[in-house]
Amino acid sequence: MTTEVRVPTLGESVTEATVATWFKKPGDAVAVDEMLCELETDKVTVEVPSPAAGTLADIIAAEGDTVGVDALLATIAEGASAAAPAPAAAPAAAPAAAPAAAAKSVDVMVPTLGESVTEATVSTWFKKVGDAVAQDEMLCELETDKVSVEVPAPAAGILTEIIAKEGDTVDATAKLAILSAGEGAVAAAPAAAPAPAAAAAPAAGKDIKDGPAAEKAMAEAGLSRDAVTGTGRDGRATKTDVAAAVAAAKAAPAPVAAAPRAPVAADDAAREERVKMTRLRQTIAKRLKDAQNTAAILTTYNEVDMTEVMALRNQYKDQFEKKHGVRLGFMSFFTKACCHALKEVPEVNAEIDGTDIVYKNFVHMGVAAGTPQGLVVPVIRDTDQMSFAEIEKAISEKGRRARDGKLSMAEMQGGTFTISNGGVYGSLMSSPILNPPQSGILGMHKIQDRPMVINGEIKIRPMMYLALSYDHRIVDGKGAVTFLVRVKEALEDPRRLLMDL
Repeated sequence: MTTEVRVPTLGESVTEATVATWFKKPGDAVAVDEMLCELETDKVTVEVPSPAAGTLADIIAAEGDTVGVDALLATIAEGASAAAPAPAAAPAAAPAAAPAAAAKSVDVMVPTLGESVTEATVSTWFKKVGDAVAQDEMLCELETDKVSVEVPAPAAGILTEIIAKEGDTVDATAKLAILSAGEGAVAAAPAAAPAPAAAAAPAAGKDIKDGPAAEKAMAEAGLSRDAVTGTGRDGRATKTDVAAAVAAAKAAPAPVAAAPRAPVAADDAAREERVKMTRLRQTIAKRLKDAQNTAAILTTYNEVDMTEVMALRNQYKDQFEKKHGVRLGFMSFFTKACCHALKEVPEVNAEIDGTDIVYKNFVHMGVAAGTPQGLVVPVIRDTDQMSFAEIEKAISEKGRRARDGKLSMAEMQGGTFTISNGGVYGSLMSSPILNPPQSGILGMHKIQDRPMVINGEIKIRPMMYLALSYDHRIVDGKGAVTFLVRVKEALEDPRRLLMDL
């Protein structure tokens, strides 16, 4: 016996609805009054219960279809034979699935994200469902508020399911995907691969219109269509999708800029491009603003004659690289000079903890590095105990890892002082912002020939402006100026570094 499932009464003056979501699929057993699907009108969302117990035999109106009152939605097979259609369909699929019986499912989990990091955003999938993958081959990339994390395949096989899609936020214990590994895994690929293509094909061929209830909900919530991920047929947005987008917006970090955006002309808006900030960029913005709101940041300036450092570097750079396998740059000189100055002015190397000042009897130097994802500050530990060669090797290695997005959480924690070199980008002078909870940051700038008065004569010298931003709550002006003068003296006469002067 077959029972028809029809569109219920939708309400006064409502003549049609859109099928938003099917909760059951053909072959599923259903109970009386169990919810089969959800319809959306321009006023309400209507749930359609099952009029009888049995098996859902056929779905007539698919997700996204517009139906009138009393239209046929589906049919239900009742009685003792109701369960028969499901087993009957199984043998047809069995031959294709049989070779995969020897394969086993392997879960792809979120890797360890690091201390205090509880969630990440899936930024990029390098593989799609149906692709063959080798063990340790990169499957996807996650973004946390500090670093990018690559996720390797735990085994060789076929990527059979992607659970966390690009843009999804996942916690530290979440499952990202499922692999089919072992014998027979390759045979499962042809069956799995067409599914995404088939689902995407209709969307490419026609204009997709969301359900009226979804459109109304988006208008009421003030959401743009781009902010809602549609899960209905052909990617249509449903009222449930809009509710999820609203909830996600409320849970997201507060926007960095509180000021409302100025009105934009329609023709200008059509030429704009809106790109969501990465988690790393959001965290950078928040931390920099927090630093301004918390610390009493003041900047003092000086300039340094780079003649002696450049001469020393030019004299020994070939021998240095030949012996140590790394180029001799200016960063090791500045790092050494800062370590010496920090010993004399320890408050620049300290931090405030409540009502206490914590003095660090060591120097963990943060070296700011620009990457395609944003500014990161890897930390080189115990630089006050390192040689020029060790410093250069550490800076080179950390810089490379930063650009490749492979820095670990531990490599960016615990810094006591930071050096930022804006000169590599051509900056002549700037005021760097503190990297909390540190109390000092040195800004290096472009080396530029300028006329200087030397012993009563005007000479052309390679000069660099230096900027020290410091937390005036803990560092007085005298200490800040003294620190910067000591750095200047050490660089203008590098022999002082050798003699610890």
